Amino acid sequence: MNKGICVAGNIVVDILYPVTGLPKPGQLTSIQEGISRSTGGAVCNVAMDLALMDPSLPLTALGRIGIDAEGDYVLDSFRRFGNIDLSMIKREGRTSFTAVMEDSVSRERTFFHYRGANAFFREDDINWDRINADFLHIGYALLLDALDSEDPEYGTKMARLLYHAKGRGIKTSLDMVSEMGDRHKRLVPPCLKYTDYCVINEFEAGQVTGISLRDEGGRLITENLPRALEAIKKAGVSEWVVIHSPEGGYGIDNRGKLLESPAFNLPPDYIRGKVGAGDAFCAGTLYAAFRGAGLEESLELGNAAAAASLSMPGAAEGMLPVEELKRLRARF
Repeated sequence: MNKGICVAGNIVVDILYPVTGLPKPGQLTSIQEGISRSTGGAVCNVAMDLALMDPSLPLTALGRIGIDAEGDYVLDSFRRFGNIDLSMIKREGRTSFTAVMEDSVSRERTFFHYRGANAFFREDDINWDRINADFLHIGYALLLDALDSEDPEYGTKMARLLYHAKGRGIKTSLDMVSEMGDRHKRLVPPCLKYTDYCVINEFEAGQVTGISLRDEGGRLITENLPRALEAIKKAGVSEWVVIHSPEGGYGIDNRGKLLESPAFNLPPDYIRGKVGAGDAFCAGTLYAAFRGAGLEESLELGNAAAAASLSMPGAAEGMLPVEELKRLRARF
């Protein structure tokens, strides 16, 4: 019998500011009406997406929030879902938040993030004896300071956490943040040795592998995707590596088979926000894997979940039950 999915890591409050274009340094832009607040981060986005996809699925949230109004807001948002166990969320300090500047025309976003309580989330916060799950998904590597810190035996504290999860028979899933610089190459490979499912976007895959996946004009270099997938797989991922992008989902399974699933052909007026679309893809892929589906079906459900997310401004507002996601796939 399936025991459920545990989602660990970043818990964030996103404050969305609609702006009339993203300014260059030294320039000014106007914030429009429609400022909104929503939950964000891997734990909120993925757990809430999964809860909406399947209200019968047992879910557990792991992470830290502050002793403040934003922390209360996070818990109130989670309590809308009867199948998410919140008992292991620790409260201390100030809740992490992100100021999201979104161009009201292009829907492109720029993020200003305050790490807050997330920076102190560590394995000591997890009572392994109380975790009753088949899968543990954690995100985001590079944005969890305590877990990203060095470990003399496993490379990083996050790698140690993943090792202990696997030692308890739990399948592990890893996501990371899109960050410039060289930290992907230093902090991610130790984690991949103890990862069963790695689901990341094309920028992150490029940062981890050093393989360019977009050219100077922004075109996805599809001919380089197999190399990137194979490189991450060889780093130690035991089951699937999945790269998602606006163009679609691409993956390699545990037999080395390469698969792809094109993104839906959505009309321009369908897309109302891009916040959380990557996490929605991850939730769809993870849910299918949890239910025993193959990689091809998982990529298709990931695309459907991302499409549903794009229909609403908030990260999880547009998510639909699994059967409706399948109908959405047929529609587009």
